[in-house]
Amino acid sequence: MLLTRKYKIQVSDEQKDILWNISEQCRLVYNNALSERKSAWENENRSVKYIEQQNDLPGLKKQYSNINIVYSKTLQSVLKKLDANYKSFFGLWKKGNKDARPPKFKGKKYFITIPYNQSGFKITDNIITFSHKYNNIKLSFEIPDDLQETKIKQWEIYNTIPYKASGDFYLSCIIEIPVIKKYVDNDKYQAIDLGISKTVTAINSNVKFFESVNPRPDKYWNPKIDAIKSRRDHCKKGSTRWKRLHASYRKMQRKSNNQVKDYQHKLSKTMIENTKANTIIVGDLNVKNMGRSKIKALNRSTQNNGYLSRFIEFLTYKAEFAGKRIIKIDESYTSKTCCSCGKQHTMPLNQREMICDCGNMIDRDRNSAINIMLRYLSQNAIWTGYQDFLDNLQTELQLVVTCKNPHA
Repeated sequence: MLLTRKYKIQVSDEQKDILWNISEQCRLVYNNALSERKSAWENENRSVKYIEQQNDLPGLKKQYSNINIVYSKTLQSVLKKLDANYKSFFGLWKKGNKDARPPKFKGKKYFITIPYNQSGFKITDNIITFSHKYNNIKLSFEIPDDLQETKIKQWEIYNTIPYKASGDFYLSCIIEIPVIKKYVDNDKYQAIDLGISKTVTAINSNVKFFESVNPRPDKYWNPKIDAIKSRRDHCKKGSTRWKRLHASYRKMQRKSNNQVKDYQHKLSKTMIENTKANTIIVGDLNVKNMGRSKIKALNRSTQNNGYLSRFIEFLTYKAEFAGKRIIKIDESYTSKTCCSCGKQHTMPLNQREMICDCGNMIDRDRNSAINIMLRYLSQNAIWTGYQDFLDNLQTELQLVVTCKNPHA
C-alpha cells in the first residue's frame, strides 16, 4: 500500500533562494511543454505525448543552460505532472463535465511543487539532502527517524500558499507499507450513505443503524472569518494592517479545515474498528454537483461538510490495513426510492424524510443507506444475505411504522 506523509520544514533564506530558482526552472519546463502541446493541437491537430517531450529534454537543456541546475528526474516528473493534468481533464470531459478546463500556464509569482522521484536525495542520520547544481549550499532538512528503513517512492517540496511562497514549506513523501491482513468475505456487510446534515448514515446486515452528525466547526469559524475579511477589505491591499488581518484570516481558515479533517480521520477509524463487516459499501458520490444545489441555504452547508471524497479515501486505506474492503456502487435515486415498495418520489434536498403511500415513513439518509445495501446484494447475487437482510428490514420497518402510527 502507498501512503503519503508530510513534514513541516524550516527553510533558511539561502535555501529559500535555491528552492525559488529550482521552482522557476521547473516552471519554464512546464510552460514550454504546455505551449508545445497547445501549438501542436492548434496547428497540426495532433497530441503530444509525454515520451516525446521527455526525449526533447536534452535539447531543451542545451537551449536553456539554467535548466541544468535542476536534477534530471525532477524535470521528468514535472512533465509527468503536466501529462497527468491533461489526462484528468480529458477524463472529466468524457464523463460529461463541461466545466472542466485544460491546464493553464504557471506564473512567476507562484512556487511550483518540486518532485524527486526515487532518486536525487540521500538520507543520513535523520537528515535528507536533495540534489541541485545552483550553488554549493546544501538543501538539507531534518526528518523523523522512522523513515530510515521505509521504502520511499517519491519526495515533494511544496509550500502551503504557492503565491510568493507565503505559507509554510513542507516535505511530502510517498511510502510503501506492506498490508498484513488480507481481505476475506465473512458474509457481513455494511452500507454507508454520505450526506449533508449527517456525515455518515450506516446500516449493517442485521439492520442496525449508525449515524454521525457533522459537528460543523464552520458555524463557529465563519462569523469570525467573515468579520475579519470585512475589516481586511477596508484596508489598502498590501499595507501592514492588511497583511496582519490577512494572516489572521488564513490562520482561522486553516484551523477550521484542520478540525474537519481531524474529525474525518477519527470517524473513519472508529467506523472501521467497530464494525464486524469485512465488506463496506459506499455510494459513488458526484461531490462537485452536491455544491450546486438550487437551494442556496444548503450550498455552504455542503461545502463546509468537509471533502466527502477525502473521507472515502480515509475509509479505504484504513479498511485495507484492517483486512477489509471498500466497494463503491452507483447511488442514483437511492434517496428518492422507497426502500419498502420501490416507488420513486420527487424529493428536494430540504425534505429530510421519506413519506410513501405504502405507509413507510423513514429518514431520507436511512432510506438511502438501505437502498445502497439492497442494490449491492442484488447486483452481486448474494441471495442468502439479500433475503436475510430483507426479512430483518421488513420487521424493522413494520415496527417503525407502528411506533409512528399507534392506531394503524
